Amino acid sequence: MTIEQQRTETVRIDQERLWASLTELGEVGAYFDAETELMGVRRLALSDEDIAGRHLVVPWFEKAGLEVSFDRIGNVRARRPGLDNTLAPVVIGSHIDSVATAGRFDGCLGVLGGLEVIRTLNDHQVETLRPIELAIWTEEEGCRFGTDMLGSAVAAGRISEVDARALTDAQGISVGSELDRHGLVGDRPVPVAPPAHYVECHIEQGPILEAGGYEIGVVTGVQAILWHRLTIRGRAAHAGTTPDALRHSAVLAASLVTVKLDEMVKSGDYGALLANVGRFDTSPNLVNIVASEAIITVDFRNPDEEAIQRASADLLAYCWEVEERCGVTISSEITAHTPPVEFYDEVMDEVEQVANRFGLSNRRIMSGAGHDAGEMAAICPTGMVFVPGRYDGISHNPREYSTPKACADGINVLLQCAVTFANQE
Repeated sequence: MTIEQQRTETVRIDQERLWASLTELGEVGAYFDAETELMGVRRLALSDEDIAGRHLVVPWFEKAGLEVSFDRIGNVRARRPGLDNTLAPVVIGSHIDSVATAGRFDGCLGVLGGLEVIRTLNDHQVETLRPIELAIWTEEEGCRFGTDMLGSAVAAGRISEVDARALTDAQGISVGSELDRHGLVGDRPVPVAPPAHYVECHIEQGPILEAGGYEIGVVTGVQAILWHRLTIRGRAAHAGTTPDALRHSAVLAASLVTVKLDEMVKSGDYGALLANVGRFDTSPNLVNIVASEAIITVDFRNPDEEAIQRASADLLAYCWEVEERCGVTISSEITAHTPPVEFYDEVMDEVEQVANRFGLSNRRIMSGAGHDAGEMAAICPTGMVFVPGRYDGISHNPREYSTPKACADGINVLLQCAVTFANQE
């Protein structure tokens, strides 16, 4: 154990300060959710609400003495100098953009927890050999521009800056135009230089830790994700006068595909496959007209890349059958694909050892959700700390909730890991 590790072994973050930061950011983009009768969060990537969130958090970075910069895709990087600034930094990061029906914790815990790490090091006058940087990644959720982990994928080199800027939302607004409108195109080039390590703390977004009574999740990796957007074109017709044999219903075709996905999951033929239709838009969307068009999205998840590819191929083969049955055409576009990621033993071992030293019950767990850490794992040693969520770990919902203690536990583990890696030569 290094001298700095010994100095920080008894250091803990300010739980109340972290909670206050999460609460204040949670008020940016807040809305009343009629279904849950709770206040939710809506900060779609590069929307005015997302930028308002950045305008709140970035001054907090600066007040903590960090040097803030932006890269070409709008990722925020905030640097705390080390004793040797020629060394690659340790990066702590996550996101503050959200889905349309979010809670206060998804992504935000990682960003504001990273800030709390810096504040705590400052409070205790702890220096590190390497610089430590905080990152806010652009468009992690993918729900506005259709590609998740966009900012970190560009930073890691999986997606080019040109391709990322060309992506558009449902209204035809591009990533590039929004970056330009908000003045977010910075001087730092992409792809970025590989960090020494990347670490991220996140809510689990699932039920495993809570159900097992575990306080910390040692994340082993991220399962594969594959997104299709299916555009189904039929023919509009009068719902009362058109015989069934002459109908070309896009909605019927979309419904058949949706049911087929459920059958594929339940068959067990694709291992631990999960599938979801999240978007289901129809046109002209009128009660007495057979729909001429439907656009649906398919979200596949699986720890097994071969199995997810097989499911994708079988889905497309079934679409050909649906075309014949319904007299429609179906076109498919893959909008996102990330293969399964395994995190580094070095980082997993450190997270586990710190949790054990702190007396925090823990288990190893694979992430079912995608994370920016999955992108960074392609360029540097990477790992994650999970904290449990209440109510079966529900997420992407205003009910999303982790306790102040759970949040503090995760960030205390993150602090020790960051110091360890930042003092490695």
